[in-house]
Amino acid sequence: MEFDWKGRLENVYGSFPEAPSRPVIGITANYDDSKSMLAEGYYKKVVAAGGVPLIIPPLDDSDAIINTLDRIDGLILSGGGDYNPLFCGEEPSPRLHSINGERDLPELLITRLAYNRQIPMLGICRGIQTLAMALGGTVIQDIADTDGLIKHSQDAHRSVPTHSVSVSEDSVLHKIYGCRSLYVNSFHHQAVGEVGDRFRVVAHSCDGIVEAMESTEMKSIIGVQWHPECIDDGLPLFKWLVGEAADYRAACNMHNRILTLDTHCDTPMFFADDVRFDRRDPKLLVDLHKMTDGRQDSTIMVAYLPQPKKGETFRQNVRFDVNGPKEYADLIFNKIEDIVAANNRYLALARTPAELVANKYNGQKSIMLGIENGLALEGDISNVQHFVDRGVVYITLCHNGDNDICDSARGSNTHNGVSEFGAKVIGEMNRLGVMVDLSHAAEKSFWDAMDISSTPIVCSHSSCRALCDHPRNLTDSQMKALADKGGVCQITIYHGFLRTEGEATVRDVLEHLNHAVHVMGIDHVGIGTDFDGDGGVRGMASSADFVNFTRMLMAKQYSEQDIQAILGGNFLRLMADIQKNRK
Repeated sequence: MEFDWKGRLENVYGSFPEAPSRPVIGITANYDDSKSMLAEGYYKKVVAAGGVPLIIPPLDDSDAIINTLDRIDGLILSGGGDYNPLFCGEEPSPRLHSINGERDLPELLITRLAYNRQIPMLGICRGIQTLAMALGGTVIQDIADTDGLIKHSQDAHRSVPTHSVSVSEDSVLHKIYGCRSLYVNSFHHQAVGEVGDRFRVVAHSCDGIVEAMESTEMKSIIGVQWHPECIDDGLPLFKWLVGEAADYRAACNMHNRILTLDTHCDTPMFFADDVRFDRRDPKLLVDLHKMTDGRQDSTIMVAYLPQPKKGETFRQNVRFDVNGPKEYADLIFNKIEDIVAANNRYLALARTPAELVANKYNGQKSIMLGIENGLALEGDISNVQHFVDRGVVYITLCHNGDNDICDSARGSNTHNGVSEFGAKVIGEMNRLGVMVDLSHAAEKSFWDAMDISSTPIVCSHSSCRALCDHPRNLTDSQMKALADKGGVCQITIYHGFLRTEGEATVRDVLEHLNHAVHVMGIDHVGIGTDFDGDGGVRGMASSADFVNFTRMLMAKQYSEQDIQAILGGNFLRLMADIQKNRK
């Protein structure tokens, strides 16, 4: 026994820093007899794995939960009593054991909020059921109801493995342990029923009970039915969580240092609905909550103008009573300004890269303005100046259909490329420092615009035709020419532009990004999500996923300089160059 505590204190202050930085792992505490408590295995395993444990009492105070989540890097949902089935809309089974009402609501809240923030999670026993309950799955109230073959609620010591589980070879769990079967302990009688869309089963017992599940969205979430904190073979799971927590913290710290920009979102398409930007609205993929969860600094929000088909009027295609495209674009910008004014403590408009930096310094998210479809000009060259005065930073020359400026990738070759009026529009945009955006343009329009424009060209939301043969995507030749002239290609997250068959995921986004980097070089690529314009895929489904995307870039060995370039730096460098030459 050492009684010299002052000597220990002197050791702490004998060098600097006082201790190496370690990930902070929150652990939800159990509750019984008016006491918040936690078995020692949880916090000792966290320390052994290289983390710092922080015990979280069962408080259903949302302010306390949110402030706790701001200070942790990973979360363990611990074991304990049963869930009240009323939380999932069920009546209690006769076999239901004692529920723990003190824990249920706090843990469901903290799980969903941690999920939204991309915080790595490990659910243990009751914790796997917490994940299911909070994130779209179901819980079996008592395993006896399934007439199983295994006694899952054992009376053996918790350190003793009591049965085996089969592990899927293509799972993270298999990578952690390197084997197809594990021997685990079992002290439960509730279990996960359906895992829901966000998870998949990666381990089960011989009677089919779900023993482990993990994220289908490439998120750092694993749930296990057993108690790894009690057995010798449990440490690898805790090491996995601590490692993921360290990566999460590194990505968050990087986002504190860099400026992140999504170069294309269509959120104004929902302005005719009852949406609020300061509410985490399920209709929207971009709002203040999701941008904050994903640590996204800024977005270019566009006024999208649908191209009328032959015989249609513009008014037939929009949900506001306006006289024409210009008035509609102005209405959208007015509504964006109203949103900013209503949330000016947290949100600001920006017209230049310098203003983006200033807004971040002031703790504000930023919205820049763009136009998707030069139809907004209504054939009047003077309207370029009008929209510059409104703060527009780029104009996408066309959309899905030819207009009076150029032919579209989905058009009918009306002009055989850029029209005579379109050439004048490009010249005026060059003069006034507005970025020329060729996403949606036909290939001939692209080459014409490249010849006409005196400034580099951007494609604010396009992907690679070599990987997905769609006319909206850019060929390698187009991408090379774009880069040679100093332009940028912003990879979009629209599923139909990422793959021709099957479900597109964030892995496809990374493949297109990697291909663009290979063809164009790191200084000419970025991300334009097309969120709220049908953009978004599994693993990159909203602005909340941005920090997770950064983690994936880090895992691909992209440097911080590279990530800054991809997540806005390249586009903003070009914007600054174009704006400084305004006449």
